[in-house]
Amino acid sequence: MLSDIQLIVIDDDQAIIEALSEMLELEGFSVQAFLKPEKILGTLHKNSPVVVLSDVKMPKTDGLSVLAQIQQLDSGIPVLLMSGHGDIPMAIEAMKEGAYDFLEKPLQPEHLLAQLQRAIDKRRLVLENRSLKYNLEQQTGLEAFIIGESAAIKSIRQHVLSLAQANVDTIIYGDTGSGKDVVARALHQFSQRHNNRFIAINCGGISESLIESELFGHEAGSFTGANKRHIGKIEAANGGTLFLDEIETMPLPVQIKLLRVLQDRTVERVGSTTPIPVELTVIAASKDDLAQLGEEGHFRKDLFYRLNVASLTIPPLKDRPEDILPLFHHYLQKASEQFSRPLPELSPPQVSHLLQHDWPGNVRELKNAADRFVLGISETTLDFNEHQHEQNVKGDCTTGYEERMDLFERQILEEGLRAAQGQLNEAAEQLNLSRKTLYRKMKKHHLDKQQFRTSE
Repeated sequence: MLSDIQLIVIDDDQAIIEALSEMLELEGFSVQAFLKPEKILGTLHKNSPVVVLSDVKMPKTDGLSVLAQIQQLDSGIPVLLMSGHGDIPMAIEAMKEGAYDFLEKPLQPEHLLAQLQRAIDKRRLVLENRSLKYNLEQQTGLEAFIIGESAAIKSIRQHVLSLAQANVDTIIYGDTGSGKDVVARALHQFSQRHNNRFIAINCGGISESLIESELFGHEAGSFTGANKRHIGKIEAANGGTLFLDEIETMPLPVQIKLLRVLQDRTVERVGSTTPIPVELTVIAASKDDLAQLGEEGHFRKDLFYRLNVASLTIPPLKDRPEDILPLFHHYLQKASEQFSRPLPELSPPQVSHLLQHDWPGNVRELKNAADRFVLGISETTLDFNEHQHEQNVKGDCTTGYEERMDLFERQILEEGLRAAQGQLNEAAEQLNLSRKTLYRKMKKHHLDKQQFRTSE
């Protein structure tokens, strides 16, 4: 497979460019040719999937200068130099400077093809190793970014790592407040675009008359009130990630223009006919099924198919109770730092109440509850008196007793593991349990010692 690594050919002779390009493309190489090296050097980056074949003798910028600039950018990009005026001293200098090989004109096709194939294999291996190393380095960070112990959240973390490295357009589905923006930011943060901008726009929070200008930008004088040029969100996200929240609310005429951007990877400001190239990853979020909206005529099918390279679905919080306490403790710590208040302790009845609540507002509602709990604001979801608690316990003993006992046991185990920072021997001693019994109860409640080490 050669097409994943592009071959950049640089020569100031048009005839040589044409002959080389034709031969190499017939051999299955993906070729991009340039008469002037300045045009390609500015577009390369540290992890560009390229191999460079450059002439040495050129006006303005010669091959050795090309080699030096690429070496400074990424020493792992193989650069093969060729020259009709080549001699041994020049070849030695080129190899000392880091050239992959030095080829004399007229080129020998078999030798050229063999060397290019080896250079491409080397570049592919370098990029694969970098990607694996990056993924390993980011795994711990991702667990702290997308918090939860449910099977659904673990699966989302795995998919985020894969999709982030691929830089593919993605749709995130989930109810309001379920954390779609957090997953979108994770897709950006753990991608190779993380050093560039993450631009978010809520399509439902902007009037229909303004959303086109906000997305695509406008030129001065393009409409009444347009006193100066405005750079749109798409153009601002060039090189990074564009997050379109509540995309299901986007007006149909704007959807047509967005589709054109996704197809051509260019954007035209309102009042202009000049296409501006953009390279970005687009992440869309919706609480509704876009495929169903497409069938009903409320969302363009072609835009849905273009965006739907990949998709992720975040279940509501009520369907993943294992995530409630880890998330609540996380937001308690954040609120304690933000408001400079001591970190409060949760009582077993409060834990029980947390786990029994349906959380219709999902993670957003949970975060607000944690903020209020730290601030000591009354009338929160955790603020109930002893009489109410007794009524809850007495209300339905036939169906609620075993569940409440399980929740209470889980809370005691979590407190012990958290105090021991996940060390099982110490936790067993504090809880007055044998290590075997502790292990059996942890397995029953799906508790992992690692989550308590991470939380600390």
